[in-house]
Amino acid sequence: MRLVVIAIGRLKQGPERELAERYRERFDDIGRKLGFRGLEIHELPESRARDAPTRMADEAAAISALIADKSIMVALDERGQSLDSAGFARQLGRWRDESVPNTIFVIGGADGLLPELRRKAKLCLSFGAATWPHQMVRVMLLEQIYRSATILAGHPYHRS
Repeated sequence: MRLVVIAIGRLKQGPERELAERYRERFDDIGRKLGFRGLEIHELPESRARDAPTRMADEAAAISALIADKSIMVALDERGQSLDSAGFARQLGRWRDESVPNTIFVIGGADGLLPELRRKAKLCLSFGAATWPHQMVRVMLLEQIYRSATILAGHPYHRS
């Protein structure tokens, strides 16, 4: 299974980008041994439309264009389900074992995801009730993906 992160907005050079890249590289090292075919990150520009509904629609169209058929979509959304790390790892492992070709994680723009796009998600995932900057959400997601791989591998990174 290939993992893909689609994010509205770019990470600028600096600590967030460095940390995100560190977790992506760590995942690549362990993920291939576990049957994952890599982790791609697609950064899409924020819509410049004047009103939120149009911005959300523009961004949803750009996101949808990158989602291949038979992919599972996971939407990052503050109203989503909160999973602990072991539960997240079990879910990724289940999809991998079911031969899902792609799991696509979607991080929307400042206005969030278009409700129609969010409804297409197999899982809406939240990192808590607090509002997080998109850059931090991406870093937290990549860390959880890496942590999931270590859990699936029985590596001591995760301590229960």
